[in-house]
Amino acid sequence: MSPIKGLLFDLDGVLVTTEHNHFIAWQRCAHSLGIAFTEQENELLKGVSRVDSLKKILELGAKTISNEEFEALLKSKNDFYLESIQSLNASDLLPGVAALLEEAKHRGILLGVGSSSKNANFILGKLGIAHYFDVVIDGNGVSDPKPHPEVFLNGAKALQLESKQVLVFEDAASGIAAAKAGGFTAVGVGNPHISTQADIYFNNLTEFSLANYA
Repeated sequence: MSPIKGLLFDLDGVLVTTEHNHFIAWQRCAHSLGIAFTEQENELLKGVSRVDSLKKILELGAKTISNEEFEALLKSKNDFYLESIQSLNASDLLPGVAALLEEAKHRGILLGVGSSSKNANFILGKLGIAHYFDVVIDGNGVSDPKPHPEVFLNGAKALQLESKQVLVFEDAASGIAAAKAGGFTAVGVGNPHISTQADIYFNNLTEFSLANYA
């Protein structure tokens, strides 16, 4: 493996957990359509864009709605989600995140976020870690969502690095697939379901040692 010069992080489930907030927001949307939606169905939405998530929910319920209703539900979901994360702060960072970001900066490693979320910059600001990142590629800046590698390829390009020089940290199967499709080393974090798909797997970032890769 080439010496690592950059790290790209998914947001939800890697740096912070707002998955439950997403779940409750999507569940409200599903129930408003008369569609049963549990944690099991929610697994299908991890790492998936907002538009594709709603499409999957409609498929689950075999429902068809107008474009106007579709857009209204997307807005309703996002409004409820944003309301639910207003109190996010640095104490909500997942284990090992703060120490890893600090060490990476000390070593001169470039940092980026590659997330399907369109609220990535807002969340990073709430967590007080926005200043660590050299680039943030979110759902506003990609046309092909994960498992397409566009988000990570754009991140590497913005960092002026090749894929082989970058580790991608992900907690979702679609993200692992995206990282591998882009030629990155895929580091799975915090989701045992992806432990066999990832190139490397850790229960959380306290187990990861940057010194082994830099």
